[in-house]
Amino acid sequence: MKCPYCCYEESKVIDSRPTDEGERIRRRRECLKCQKRFTTYEVIESLPLIVIKRDKTREMFDREKLMNGLLRACQKRPVSVDTLENMIDEIEATLQNSLEREVTSEKIGSLVMEKLKDIDEVSYVRFASVYRQFKDINTFMAELNKLLGK
Repeated sequence: MKCPYCCYEESKVIDSRPTDEGERIRRRRECLKCQKRFTTYEVIESLPLIVIKRDKTREMFDREKLMNGLLRACQKRPVSVDTLENMIDEIEATLQNSLEREVTSEKIGSLVMEKLKDIDEVSYVRFASVYRQFKDINTFMAELNKLLGK
């Protein structure tokens, strides 16, 4: 870390503590040349995720949009908002941990369905009906049969 006073490249960490609910780390440093102290903050850098939609348009990943879709699927079902928030956190972490900066809406939908299947089967079928765009009762029944088979 470069000293802001003398621009020397080497410093030592004197104190380190989390701030902002663990989102950042505050470090007190001392320059090894001029012995002056300064503070630095480390922040986890999250790169923006771009979603490639079915019509090939691109837009930024939007947690709220995903939450609204899940709330519609889970309407009048015994699924808490906290459960949905945790699910979205896990999905977003999975997407951020992959090295891809662009992800298809199909991939996001698959991740949602995978997690929603374990949470509530009725909500899963509701979400699947919109996500998979069921054309008729036969495709709907095929999805139900897959769910019942497992």
